[in-house]
Amino acid sequence: METLIEQATDMIISFKGDSYVFGAGALENIGPMTAQVGKRALLISRLASPWLKAALDLTLSSLEQNGVQILGPVQGAAPNAPRADVYRLQGHILHKKPDVIVSLESGSGIDACKAAATLATFGDIEAELDPYFGVGEVTKLCERTGRTVLPVVAAMTAASSSAHLTKYSNITDPVLGQKKLIVDEAIVPSRAVFDYSLTVTQPLSLTLDGGMDGFSHCLEVYLGTKGDGVELIEKIALLGIELIVTGLGILALEPEDMAARERVALGTDLGGYAIMVGGTSGPHLNSFSLVKYLSHGRACALMNPYYTVFFTSAVEERVSKIGAIFKKHGYINKDLKKITGRELGQVVAEGMLSFNRSIGFPTTIGEIEEIDRPVLDKILEAAKDPQLEMKLQNMPVPLSADLVDQYMAPILEAAWSGDLNKIVTL
Repeated sequence: METLIEQATDMIISFKGDSYVFGAGALENIGPMTAQVGKRALLISRLASPWLKAALDLTLSSLEQNGVQILGPVQGAAPNAPRADVYRLQGHILHKKPDVIVSLESGSGIDACKAAATLATFGDIEAELDPYFGVGEVTKLCERTGRTVLPVVAAMTAASSSAHLTKYSNITDPVLGQKKLIVDEAIVPSRAVFDYSLTVTQPLSLTLDGGMDGFSHCLEVYLGTKGDGVELIEKIALLGIELIVTGLGILALEPEDMAARERVALGTDLGGYAIMVGGTSGPHLNSFSLVKYLSHGRACALMNPYYTVFFTSAVEERVSKIGAIFKKHGYINKDLKKITGRELGQVVAEGMLSFNRSIGFPTTIGEIEEIDRPVLDKILEAAKDPQLEMKLQNMPVPLSADLVDQYMAPILEAAWSGDLNKIVTL
């Protein structure tokens, strides 16, 4: 396993270079990293989280020692980055006038900071969030106005979405129970820090949720990548998947195992690398409509096995390589070399479902409390939203909005009941 960790470390360094410091003890670098970007920093963090207090104190000290004026700290966003919190943070930015934002947060909090920085930069032109959703809309405004988005220095606190490394910002409308996505190179944090030792202090449920979000990034991008990027993404994704599967398997039983936490943190960082090379697809798309009922990571983990069956006909060799990881670590007992086609997809999906059960995750939509079948119609409707079309197109079997009812509906029916045979393949 040491070799895998060394490979992952080298890969992340090649990805982010000097703009990212990671590993145990990395948070002490937050001051010098911020000073490279600006001198008046609005510090945003989850001030009410007891497990974060020591990290907050260290951040304040490091910023002060490096000559950075601290504005705040300000309370960060609630889980899933609600729209109201983005507007609230925008207000703090406009009134305090920082030249850099320091976000000591987990993934949702960093997402909210990226969106708030964007609104504060362009609010005189587009005052609502909706015009920014989709791909490249922020860059268009940068080119039109000659402005750049207010820089964010992201200090990640959880192994999860890798929001500290990427061009994505997931924002939730709690009234509709629906997430939408800004995808834009213009919002990538200017600098990033992730002290892996911080994850030991957080609740285990957060680690498990975040780990499976990173797993989903690796899986979905790997299965959906086409053309010249396949060779690179295979190295990133298979390494990330194995690190996360082995790490979470240990942490479910021994939550304070630091070596296992390092595996998960490296694996989720590789997930961030993956989504900068390619894009996620069906599981992420459906998870955006389950935000009222499940954490993002659990929703993606639930949907992944069912989409794997649907995708296998187009990417059989890749599914086999993913299955080999689950077999190696005891979640599949069949000889994958003797299985092809639809059967291969179902066997690998069963291995993924077995892994989900081993870490205490649900494996069907129908078993989730307070959920009823009409939510399936809502998921299908959301999948037709033009602002989320990139998720349909990122699939190894791309779908258009007019094919959603024909092919996605059976996937959801299978996920509701757990019956893989209900999935209709192209």
